[in-house]
Amino acid sequence: PRFHAPPDEMASLLTHSAFVPRAARAPLRARGCQSRRGVGGGVRVVRVVAQGTGRFIVGGNWKCNGTRDSVAALLVSLNAGKIVDNVDVVVAPPFLYIDQAMEALNGNFQVAAQNAWVEAALQDPSRQYNSQSGAFTGEISAEMLEDLGIPWVILGHSERRTLLHEDNSTVGKKVAHARVHGLSVIVCVGESLEEREEGHTLDVIFSQLQAVADEIDDKEHSSWGSQVVIAYEPIWAIGTGKVATPDQVQDIHAAIRKWLADNVSDEVSKATRIQYGGSVNEGNCAALAQHSDVDGFLVGGASLDAEKFVQICNSSAVHYKAVGRL
Repeated sequence: PRFHAPPDEMASLLTHSAFVPRAARAPLRARGCQSRRGVGGGVRVVRVVAQGTGRFIVGGNWKCNGTRDSVAALLVSLNAGKIVDNVDVVVAPPFLYIDQAMEALNGNFQVAAQNAWVEAALQDPSRQYNSQSGAFTGEISAEMLEDLGIPWVILGHSERRTLLHEDNSTVGKKVAHARVHGLSVIVCVGESLEEREEGHTLDVIFSQLQAVADEIDDKEHSSWGSQVVIAYEPIWAIGTGKVATPDQVQDIHAAIRKWLADNVSDEVSKATRIQYGGSVNEGNCAALAQHSDVDGFLVGGASLDAEKFVQICNSSAVHYKAVGRL
């Protein structure tokens, strides 16, 4: 069934009790949180006081788009853009064009792969998940990305979860394997429209996060903030033109940060950067960036337009001003 909530109600839906699992309602109002009351005194929006402390980060996921010529033109335009110096920018070309991007891009940009292979059935108490065989036709390994000096990888994107049936356990193993080989990770989490309407948004996201936390060894927890970025991408908003309202995004990001505090550590909760992805563009990025727990964006279609993408990157200035970090 389609979702027909009136526009003026959309901002409060994800914090309405129907969208918050029973077990999660109390933690959302626990220490470090403030609430804003709506009409009639009902709690509508939850805010975490201790927002993240990380540097703003914007990723551009080019997905399966481009030709050698179009990529070359995009790289020229990106280099010509004026990007502020208080933002990390990572672009993820298709595998065939990664080397072309690394050769051409200036120091404002880092490059990411869009996936890295792991043998999902492999059991490894050391949580390194190094395969002893290379008999995986068509796959790209973290070892190969390490060998080429590619610093970042996107893992757990909803398109791989839904189209290629990657489950939470596999994504967790991929994150652990990538970290073993020195790769920084953008790990994607998010719910479907059906899961959202049924009130399972936080259940779904927390299960996805738990699978990652289970696989990253304790010695790696201190590096979450700089090495593991969480991208909240509601599946219903990816490539659809539908965008969660800024309040909705803030609420989910605040819940993620609270989960990290409760299940990993306060230090990790504050240091981990949480991106929003889902039809982000140059027209809505500033409103989203004003929120304290929105530490950046993972951009799809708009990242293929250099002018628009640079504008999204520069919304970091809006974020720092809004949270008092300028």
